[in-house]
Amino acid sequence: MTETRIGIIFGGSSEEHPISVKSAQLVAKNLDPEKYLPFYIGITKSGGWKLCDGPDADWEDGDCRPVVLAPDPGVHGLLVLEAGRYETIRLDVVLPVLHGKLGEDGAPQGLLELSGIPYVGCDIQSSALCMDKSLAYAVAAGAGIDTPNFITVTADEKVDADGIVYPAFVKPARSGSSFGVGKVSRPEELADAIAAARRYDSKILIEEAVVGSEVGCAILGNDPELITGEVDRIALSHGFFKIHQEATPENGSDNSTPIVPADIPATSRARVQETAKAIYRALGCRGLARVDMFLTAAGSVVLNEVNTLPGLTSYSRYPRMMAAAGFPLSEVIDRLVSLAIEGKNR
Repeated sequence: MTETRIGIIFGGSSEEHPISVKSAQLVAKNLDPEKYLPFYIGITKSGGWKLCDGPDADWEDGDCRPVVLAPDPGVHGLLVLEAGRYETIRLDVVLPVLHGKLGEDGAPQGLLELSGIPYVGCDIQSSALCMDKSLAYAVAAGAGIDTPNFITVTADEKVDADGIVYPAFVKPARSGSSFGVGKVSRPEELADAIAAARRYDSKILIEEAVVGSEVGCAILGNDPELITGEVDRIALSHGFFKIHQEATPENGSDNSTPIVPADIPATSRARVQETAKAIYRALGCRGLARVDMFLTAAGSVVLNEVNTLPGLTSYSRYPRMMAAAGFPLSEVIDRLVSLAIEGKNR
């Protein structure tokens, strides 16, 4: 049996670099060595590309060589640079285990399109669309899906704090993992929250808080054949859900516990799954995504955000939801690779 030559890209220059490394570590543990020949491409925080032995915590200190992903489809892979010469490595498929800016916003997807290499996950358009929460809300609302009431605030734009409905959430429009997100209850808190969000993006969203439970749905596949994981619910003891903000998230959160399967009625579970699939289709997603939503007391489902390259760490929601539905990460990876290769060959 011929091994599939798979490039695993991880790291990156966004604030989610360490999360990406942890995701790649779990992917590495779940790659079948009889099926795959992996090539690990780590991107440093400064943006340098390195071919390394694996995604260990200290991967940059190991035996790494400078590498680039060739945009020339004739190469169909990597150019490894060493001693003034280069070596080519052909790849069959790429799994970009990247989160946040320059990871799931369409940038690496564009490079992969130029390279001609099949890759796992959403394409350029859907990646960019889902990354910008205001655009995702607009498209979803056009498809008849409930979204929060919100306004966008551009760079240096002034906001009338007395014109906001409180409580409200202030968010970077194009960031992930709750970085820069703040909840404000009074007008005098708004300026500081906007300043905190602007550390991550010049475009800000101010959303009216949705009263309801935070629920999520993992999706795997290409339309029309979509697989949903078990729905989860985030149980909060206080405050609001801030994913990946703890110093050691492997040990759990100080204010939240994910419940999988969600402790909600079967009818609500089905409604969440169907809404998640409708959002996935409306935004043009493929391969995989985690759709985060709110479930209100009245039973309506409201979009929160879509993660096109969700975390795959040992404590992440996506693999937990898929595993609860009977799909361990090793099988998820197999299916994602097959979808990428089959899609490119059509």
